[in-house]
Formats: sequence, structure tokens, C-alpha cells
Amino acid sequence: MPRRPQADPAAGREGEMADAPMPVIFAGHGSPENALGSNEYSLEWKKLGRELPRPSLILCISAHWVIHEGTAVTAMRTPRTIHDFYGFPDELYAVRYPAPGSPEGAVLVRDAVRSTEVEGDYEWGLDHGTWSVLSHMYPEADIPVIQLSLNYHHPPGLHFRIGQELRPLRHRGVLILGSGNLVHNLMMLRPGAGPYPWAEDFDLTVKMLVERGDYPALVSYPDLRNAGIAHPSPEHYLPLLYTLGAAGNDAPRFFSEKIFAGSVSMRGIVFGGQTG
Repeated sequence: MPRRPQADPAAGREGEMADAPMPVIFAGHGSPENALGSNEYSLEWKKLGRELPRPSLILCISAHWVIHEGTAVTAMRTPRTIHDFYGFPDELYAVRYPAPGSPEGAVLVRDAVRSTEVEGDYEWGLDHGTWSVLSHMYPEADIPVIQLSLNYHHPPGLHFRIGQELRPLRHRGVLILGSGNLVHNLMMLRPGAGPYPWAEDFDLTVKMLVERGDYPALVSYPDLRNAGIAHPSPEHYLPLLYTLGAAGNDAPRFFSEKIFAGSVSMRGIVFGGQTG
């Protein structure tokens, strides 16, 4: 049974009220190999790390932590780096992202979410949906990072509502990062190929709806054209719903607007935040 995290009265500046809210980011993380070296996607993540305000805490909702009961938030002080994939080069398994955790941040999340009970988790850590992006945004790994799980059985509207409940944390220096892909069909991958028409159609439809602020349509994404083939399973889409809920009325800015190997959208979105 997960233990409920306890606040630490000796905590530092995490959670203090900020003058301006932190941005919200959705990142199309794609292959774990994006953590290695430099490419067009990692360069965009590095740019974000330079341009956006520095957070006191990062909360990531990754497509790669899916549970079937309850909702959990990592609450350990030293999260492990999880290599949740197989068949990749040995150097990728040697990657470590030694960012500290934050029991205090886990308490902030637990107290913010009202739609479902959130329990502290002491076993998971940071999966590649988190560290493949953050290793470029914040390579020194000196900002505390926690992860919030996805519950496979929650309806899409609940994922969105939890994102709304997390929104006030942006005023406490928390950067909310959803990590998934707007199109994700690994069975249809074609290395070196251009996008399938259905993948391009779904990706552009989501972009249009985000620009319009039509969040009800995005929450009801199974009704969108080509949704079934763009997402044979929902876990890479669901992080978007958390970012939309947390974004509120903030205008979106898109980056990495490309479809990889035919069937994986690398599109990213930033909501709010001051650059500089």
C-alpha cells in the first residue's frame, strides 16, 4: 500500500507563491534515443530550457507510467532513472538523470487534486517520457522532479479535470510537463518515410482545436476523425489533457511540428510563460 507523503517543515522555496504562473508544456517525446546527442527535437527542448522561467519544481505526466488502480505521485527524495524499453543501444541504458525528488512537491499535488485520491509512490522513479526531455531542457538535473501517474480506467474528462485542479501550482513555481505524442502508432512506423495521411490529418486537427480553445472536442478525442488509428491505445494522448486543463485560457505556441517515421507526431506545445 503506498504511503501518503508528509510535508517537510524544513522545505526550501518549493511551493511559495510566484508573481507570474509557470508555463505548461506538452512535449512529443518520441524515441528514447532522443536523449542521446543532438537532433532537431532535442535542440527545441534545449531552447525551452534556456528561454522559459526556471521552475522550483517539475511535475511530469508521462505516457509511460500507467496504472490500473488509483492515482499516484512519486514521493521519494531520490528517484531512480527507469529504462522502460528494450532493443536500443547500450549507451542509452547507461543514461542516468539524477534529479532529486520532492516529498514536499508530492504533498502539493495531493492537496491540489480533489477529483480523485492521490497516494505517494516510493517505487517508480523517472521514466524515459520524463528524462529524455528533461536531460536536454535541464541537463544539470538540479531541479526537483516528480511524476503523476495515468490511470488507464479514468475517463478522458477526469484526466482533464485533474489538470484543471493542478493549475494553481503554476503560481507556486511548478512547471507542468505532459509527455506523450499527439499521434502514436508504433505498429505503423516506417523509418525515413513521410507522414501517413491519417497521421497528418489527426495531428493538424488537434492543432486546430488547440488554437480554437475547443477543449471539449479534445477531451472527446475518440470521436475525432482517425483517432482510432492515431491512438490504438490512449496513453500517449492523455498527457495532453492534463496540460490543457492546467493551461486554462493561455495561448498556445507550437514547436517540433513534424511527424516521425510516418506515424509518431513530435509536435510540442507551450502554454503561457515568459521568455528571456
